[in-house]
Amino acid sequence: MAYMSMRSPLFPFAIVIALALAPCSYGLNQPTRQSSSLASTSTTLNYHGGPLLSTPGSINIYLVWYGTFPPQEMAPIHDFFASLGSSGGQQKPTVATWWSTILAYKDKAGKPVSGRVRVAAFHEDKTCSLGKNIKRPQIANYVKKMMDTQVFPFDSNGVYLFLTAKDVVVERFCSGSCGFHENMVVSPRGRVVYAHVGDPGTQCPGLCAWPYAIPAYGPPGNPLVSPNGVGIDGMIMNIATILAGAATNPFKTGYFQGNALAPLEAVTACPGIFGPGAYPGYPGELIVDKLTKASYNAYGANGKKFLLPAIWDLKGLNCKALA
Repeated sequence: MAYMSMRSPLFPFAIVIALALAPCSYGLNQPTRQSSSLASTSTTLNYHGGPLLSTPGSINIYLVWYGTFPPQEMAPIHDFFASLGSSGGQQKPTVATWWSTILAYKDKAGKPVSGRVRVAAFHEDKTCSLGKNIKRPQIANYVKKMMDTQVFPFDSNGVYLFLTAKDVVVERFCSGSCGFHENMVVSPRGRVVYAHVGDPGTQCPGLCAWPYAIPAYGPPGNPLVSPNGVGIDGMIMNIATILAGAATNPFKTGYFQGNALAPLEAVTACPGIFGPGAYPGYPGELIVDKLTKASYNAYGANGKKFLLPAIWDLKGLNCKALA
């Protein structure tokens, strides 16, 4: 399909996506007066000596689909994860290219973050067994139950990802967070990472699906056309942000800047940057499909197209976006 690189018509208002994914993380569009296309001299992610998700093999994703997700909504998310494992036969830049920046993050033994990510298992909870108004501790208990009942195995190099449908309300989602990652001890086996991302399509698209929705704050700009639907593309951007943070700072002792309880991590150090030339209110130069007008910056499995956020590059000491 034909495409072209062009600038978005968004106005340069001072607002950016800041998908802060600290272990008790927040994710809001936050005002800023600094150009997001330039790295601040104070922006550096220090390594605090703890483990990363660096076991040889792969980072295993254990998905919980909580609520009703039609097949056409599940497919892009599954394809995003499939795209992290291979870029064979895909146009460039690819999702795998995006993940390759993370490989510069190494633990104290010199082992990099795992280069492959795959969905190891998934579970569907269409009846919403916890109800449709959930507190964060309930997510931890749910994940633990999945292990206790052997629906999911114990996996210290995995991420147990709890995805909620558009009509499910989760504590602090859309009011202080676009998602979060946390860790817990599963005695006596050890510690695991779990996370949440919700569908922001109807609850808070301006907060958690920008630039595919009019921003919640600041002068209104024209939203970009999403390739997979506003809510699902918002989820994928937030999943990407959480995954990068969880892989490089799984137990609050990895790579981050600032307070360990509210850190800047691999992606949240680069708020609102999706392409070259980004500045507050403008996500950067993206690929635009001539037929559908959808904007994106990465090709993936099964012909899917995605918009992925910039990652803090430890080698270049800047925010690296797909060109």
